[in-house]
Amino acid sequence: MLRFLPLKLGRLYRCLKLLLVVGLFVILLMNTHNLFASFQKNELTDRRFINLNKCPACFGTSWCRKFMNGQVSFETWGRLRFLDVFNVKNVYFAQYGEPREGTRRVVLKRLGSNQELADIDQKICKRATGRPRCDLIQAMYKTEFARINGDVRLLTPEVVEGWSDLVHCPSQRLLDRVVRRYAETKDSGSFLLKNLKDTERMQLLMTLAFNPEPLVLQSFPSDEGWPFAKYLGACGRVVAVNYVGEELWSFYNAPWEKRVDLARQLMDIAEQLTNNDFEFALYLLDVSFDNFAVGPRDGKVIVVDAENVLVADKRLIKQNKPENYDVWYESRFEECDREACLSFSKDSLCSRVTVDHNYYAVCQNLLSRYATWRGTTGGLLHDPPAHIAKDGQLEALLDECTKPKKHFGRFQAAKELREYLTQLAAASSSASAR
Repeated sequence: MLRFLPLKLGRLYRCLKLLLVVGLFVILLMNTHNLFASFQKNELTDRRFINLNKCPACFGTSWCRKFMNGQVSFETWGRLRFLDVFNVKNVYFAQYGEPREGTRRVVLKRLGSNQELADIDQKICKRATGRPRCDLIQAMYKTEFARINGDVRLLTPEVVEGWSDLVHCPSQRLLDRVVRRYAETKDSGSFLLKNLKDTERMQLLMTLAFNPEPLVLQSFPSDEGWPFAKYLGACGRVVAVNYVGEELWSFYNAPWEKRVDLARQLMDIAEQLTNNDFEFALYLLDVSFDNFAVGPRDGKVIVVDAENVLVADKRLIKQNKPENYDVWYESRFEECDREACLSFSKDSLCSRVTVDHNYYAVCQNLLSRYATWRGTTGGLLHDPPAHIAKDGQLEALLDECTKPKKHFGRFQAAKELREYLTQLAAASSSASAR
C-alpha cells in the first residue's frame, strides 16, 4: 500500500498543476480585451489610478510631471491588472526614463494594501464628518492634519507622538530632521513648518501617520551612508524608490562564501543602526528575508522595507535620564509559532541608551537555526562547511546572539560574531584570489 502512496501523490500534484494552468488560461481568455488594453495604455499617467485626485490625502506630488509625461511605466507583468489579486502589498517594478540618461528600474509602492488605503479614507471621513464616506479633499481640511497650520512654527513631539513607529517617542531633534529633509516640497532645507504650503504639511502628516517609510528614507538617506533604499519621489498615492536588487531570500542557497558576506553585512547594519555618530538608534521592528535586498553589482545589502522603524534619540534619553536609562536592555527570546516574529517593548527601546534589539532581530530571524521563512528553517548560515561545523564557534555565537545563556551575553556574542564573520569573509576572499 505504501509503495503506491508516492504514485498517488504524484498524480495529485500533476492534476493540481494542470488545474492551475487551465485556471490561468481561462482567466486570460476572460480578460483578453483588458489584456491588450493593459499593454497599450500607460496607467501611470491616469490621475485616478495613482490617486492623484485624492491629494492632499496623498504622499506627495514631486514626481507627478514624470508620471504624467509617461517617463514611468510598468514592466510587463505589472501592466496586467488581473494579477493585482496576488500583489497584496501593492509593490510594482517599473521603468523610469530620462532623455539623456536612458532608462532604469525603479520600485513603485502604494505603501499599503487596498484595504488599508480604504481604511485611511474612512478614518479621515469619520473624523471630519462622522460618516465613512465623504468628499475626501474637503474632509482633510477638518482633520488634525490641517489643524497644524502655517501659524504653528515647529512640528512638536506632543502633537505626533505615537502616530507611527517612527514617532513612537519622537524628540524635537528628530522631528526637525524630518521636516528639514522633507522631499515633497520645493523649499526643503528648513525645519520650520510655516515654510511648507498647507497641502505639503497635510501630505507630510498623513505620510507620518499612515506609513512613514518615505520619511525614514528621506531623513536617513542612502547618499549619506544609511542602509536604506533611495527615495525618488511621489505622485498621489504612489511612491517611487530606487531598485536595489533581488531580495535576500534569493540568496538562501547561495554559495557559502556569499552567504557569509551577506551575514557580515547584516550584522554591520545592526551595529550601524544601533550605534552611530548621530546618536539616533533606529530599531528594526519587522525583520524578514523579504525586507532586505542585495545589489547585483556591489553585492551590498540594503533595507527595502522601512515602514516599521522606531527611532530613539539617545541624546534625549541621556538628557532626561528616565528610570534605568543607563541599564543595558536585553531583548528576551521567546518561542513563536509564526514566521519572522520578534519580542520587544517599544517603551524600553525608547528609554534605554544601550539596547541589543537589532542584533537579536538579525540573529533570530535571518542568521540562526531559529530563523524560519516560507516553511524553511536553518537561517542564512545553514549547512556550514565541515571544518566550521566541527569547530562549533559559529553555532555557539549564533545561539548566544539569539538565545543568550549569560546575562547580557548577546552584546558580547554580537561583537564576536561580527569579528568572526569578517575573518571568514576575508579568508574566502584570499582563497579566491589565489
